[in-house]
Amino acid sequence: MSWRRIPLKYPGKCTVCGGAIPVGSQVMWLKGAGVRHEECAEARELACIVCGSPAGCPSCEFSEDCDLEKVSQACICSACAAAPGALAKYREAAARPPKPGAQARL
Repeated sequence: MSWRRIPLKYPGKCTVCGGAIPVGSQVMWLKGAGVRHEECAEARELACIVCGSPAGCPSCEFSEDCDLEKVSQACICSACAAAPGALAKYREAAARPPKPGAQARL
């Protein structure tokens, strides 16, 4: 089954950026996966959960196995991963609610 473009019948929350989606908005929907803004569905690279910059999806060591439609959207860029205290910063960022539009674009 693939993502379908539909008008939203009930208030929703984007599974990518976490932003609110009002009734009547055109969204991308997949049974069991939820809804996302059309612009969020077009993204081909995730944002770093710590700093917000592109996470580096095209050059990621897991890019061949990663399915951007199914991953948690909580990736970290190589610069943040290599910085001191990376795990603590990642945990702190993951505990915060996502910022609307917090997704990198190609």
